[in-house]
Amino acid sequence: MSASLSRIAIVGAGPGGLLLASLIAQSIPQAEVTVFERNRKEDVFGFGVVFSDATLRKIDEADSTLRSALTEAGTHWDRIEVWSKGERHGFSGNGMSAIHRKALLRRLQQSAESAGADVRYATAAPPLHELRASYDLVVGADGTNSTTRQQLEAQAPLGHSIETATAKFIWFATTHLFDGLTFIHRVTGPGNFAAHAYPISDELSTFIVETDEDTFARADLDTFDVSQPPGPSDEYTQHYLEWVFRDDLQGAELVGNNSRWGNFRTRRTENWGRDNVVLLGDAVHTAHFSVGSGTKMAMEDAIELAAQLTAVSKSEKDVDIALSDYVANARIPVNKVQTAAVPSLSWWEHFGLYQRSLAPTTFAFHFFSRSIGIDKIAQRDPQLATEVRDDWQRRHGTSAVDTPIEIAGVDLAGRMLEMTVTAGVATLHDRHGASAITPCIEVSADAVAADVDDLMDLLPSDGAVVIDGPPILARQLLAEQARLTRGLTVVLAGDDVANPVAAETMILAGRADATAVENGDDQ
Repeated sequence: MSASLSRIAIVGAGPGGLLLASLIAQSIPQAEVTVFERNRKEDVFGFGVVFSDATLRKIDEADSTLRSALTEAGTHWDRIEVWSKGERHGFSGNGMSAIHRKALLRRLQQSAESAGADVRYATAAPPLHELRASYDLVVGADGTNSTTRQQLEAQAPLGHSIETATAKFIWFATTHLFDGLTFIHRVTGPGNFAAHAYPISDELSTFIVETDEDTFARADLDTFDVSQPPGPSDEYTQHYLEWVFRDDLQGAELVGNNSRWGNFRTRRTENWGRDNVVLLGDAVHTAHFSVGSGTKMAMEDAIELAAQLTAVSKSEKDVDIALSDYVANARIPVNKVQTAAVPSLSWWEHFGLYQRSLAPTTFAFHFFSRSIGIDKIAQRDPQLATEVRDDWQRRHGTSAVDTPIEIAGVDLAGRMLEMTVTAGVATLHDRHGASAITPCIEVSADAVAADVDDLMDLLPSDGAVVIDGPPILARQLLAEQARLTRGLTVVLAGDDVANPVAAETMILAGRADATAVENGDDQ
């Protein structure tokens, strides 16, 4: 590819595309940067965007626009709360900021235009073959339904995959102002609903609602015609959810903006471009909104790509090498976020079971600990860790790992056990030499969350069971299903749950009754 970067086209004027345009126009002033945006300048779909304090520091090092926007029009909080069954439990030490997407886009638009980028609103990008012929580089920043990616894939596969979640979600705002990130759980006749709510200005809070497919159908929420072009919102659902969450909203209304039910789709792409075309943001990767990552990842992609292109302009790199380095470097934090999003998405796929089955303190800790141990929680919020431990102590008289447990008629001292396994039968040993025998189910190495329903057929009808195997998520899900739907006493086995921190976290969260590790004498 030519080393020239005199003409660069960016398809899409979302946060990633606009930040990239601004950075390139500032660092490569000789380059002609053109942004094509099919929507009007004033069109904004969606409501709030969220950033952790750590993310803000990284983005602010490259460009101060986001920090300035948050200072002028954003909100900040440190505490996450879970509301369920009339109780509220919080987790402090989680610094986050949010801003209305409209306010962020306005400032990014101004920044890109002031830097000299030519941002063409209400202008669909020309076909990809024309762009490639006219520009030295084409960047597809046109979102999850990227036409740039689709045109590339029509020529040859990019290794693009989609995983569709079963839970349904819909995105509203509300005129009720929440104090910070708040997760609200309500149970109706049809089933469970949960809201993700957080303030995005001094007038609005984002209000995302999730539910399972069965509840969605029983509540007759499938009447809206989703084949309509973007724009109209599902007003039937809006009024129904205002009723479901009426006490939490304190009489405030929900606000729609292209608000429609959907199923979240996780996108992964092996190849992020081809020749003089490269992709960023949602066009190549997505991670569940419960980890607040879409805009963050797009902006971080833009920062990395701009840095690589700046190196080309200084004759420090060839374009091909720069694009290869961009993908390699940007993929690292993306993979980290997508990995962290897997247990979070899984949690939201099953939240109704957890809410119905667990006491409020345990339920809240189950949520907070879905990707973090109690040691890290105690560092951020010692009061929460003490609250959870004291709750167990009041009910059992001793700490979680030291509480005796009965398995197969045998009283075992403590809940961190050793075991030997022979032909699907586990012999569990406590620290005093007592032993109990129980069935052991081995979860295969390639098992995923979707396989858990089939594995349920292997569970005993009553008593206790040991669940072992390499895949931690599938193993945990099977343990939870066995414990919460079958009423079994569950021992979760594996080296990754055998240390005191992991064992205590699993037990306090209600994911298992005990943990075990093979003592090396297995057959």
